[in-house]
Amino acid sequence: MTQTPLQRLKPRLAALELPADTGLELDAGITPLSGGDSGAGLWRVEGARPCIVKQDSVERVAREADGLRALASVCRLLVVPAVVAEDDDLLVMEALDATGQRDGSALGEGLRQMHRDSRDSQAEHGWPRDNACGSTPQPNAPLADGRVFQRERRLLPLMKLCRDQGLLDAGLAERIERVAESLESWLPDTPPCLVHGDLWSGNVLFTPRGPAIIDPAVYRHYPEVDIAMLTLFGGPGDAFFEAYWNGGRPADWERREALFQLYPLLNHLYLFGRGYLGGVARAVDRVLVE
Repeated sequence: MTQTPLQRLKPRLAALELPADTGLELDAGITPLSGGDSGAGLWRVEGARPCIVKQDSVERVAREADGLRALASVCRLLVVPAVVAEDDDLLVMEALDATGQRDGSALGEGLRQMHRDSRDSQAEHGWPRDNACGSTPQPNAPLADGRVFQRERRLLPLMKLCRDQGLLDAGLAERIERVAESLESWLPDTPPCLVHGDLWSGNVLFTPRGPAIIDPAVYRHYPEVDIAMLTLFGGPGDAFFEAYWNGGRPADWERREALFQLYPLLNHLYLFGRGYLGGVARAVDRVLVE
């Protein structure tokens, strides 16, 4: 008889050397969840210390665990779910309680601290390993100049993927190339900081312990990567920006916002189709200002 994913999961969890304080209930305490990327299995396991279990490819599990540990190493004000165990295609993470009060100011302060304290003038833009944004491969081979990284690791590879799928016409593709080639003319290079990499609103939780960030696609780059992603499908509110900028909002923020939204918009175009074509075109228009 073919076993269900849940039936196969229980003995795997039972065999793991988990911290004693988890006290997981493997008989009646496992609930399937929706929301796993790329067909990943996702479960909540109750216990003294409830956990989330994700089953995915070995590579994707390693990438997510790497990102969570990187964020946890620098975040002092934001909550990052702890990696409880990692075993080939299984990732066991701390389950977070998302019943806290929404606090844009605390989110802004926490993200500012993360970006500020991880900024490193000796580091290159990128990350030691490639990862993925959603299900799209995300190349991270480091480069010294952030403008070159944005061009060669973000805009041009994804533009080519969309072009190969017939999602971009020649005119818009040429304008994206103009954006990519124009960066040195207006965007200063800067020492990189750690970025979450996929910080849309669904990857922010408000817990009783404070704002939390989940499901990272980390690398080192401009901090505006995370801010632009937060504003892509709405906005975190005035209190967030007051806390984050703390009086230091860049004068060209609107242009930077459009630039760093162009990559996730191209990714959505690639993953979900032409409904995002207008957003891509509008972002290009905002960057190519005279």
